[in-house]
Amino acid sequence: MTVAYVFTTTMSHKILSTMIVPQLEEGRHGVNVAGMFFFADNAFMLVKGNAVGERLKKLMDQGKLQLLMACDQCAYEREIDKSLVDGAKIGCFPDLYAALAPAKVDQVITL
Repeated sequence: MTVAYVFTTTMSHKILSTMIVPQLEEGRHGVNVAGMFFFADNAFMLVKGNAVGERLKKLMDQGKLQLLMACDQCAYEREIDKSLVDGAKIGCFPDLYAALAPAKVDQVITL
């Protein structure tokens, strides 16, 4: 099964740092992760130097997930559009759909 995550809640940081990221790092998450999309203040997790963002970048470099994307308006409003970890993208829903289309996502999970 292939999934994509959309992070919208204030609990996203905890869910990523204590559950999803460790499972991906240890190879026990149980599904393929096509990508992750970050809204509002969750976009700060993709800023260079953020521990979660750096771990996600490493996982992407290892091929354990294919896409990290911050909401474009969220990134511009927070003035972090030029500070994201290498490889992270900025976009809106049409960009997300296009980027995830080749992965044939089975389920989108919003947290």
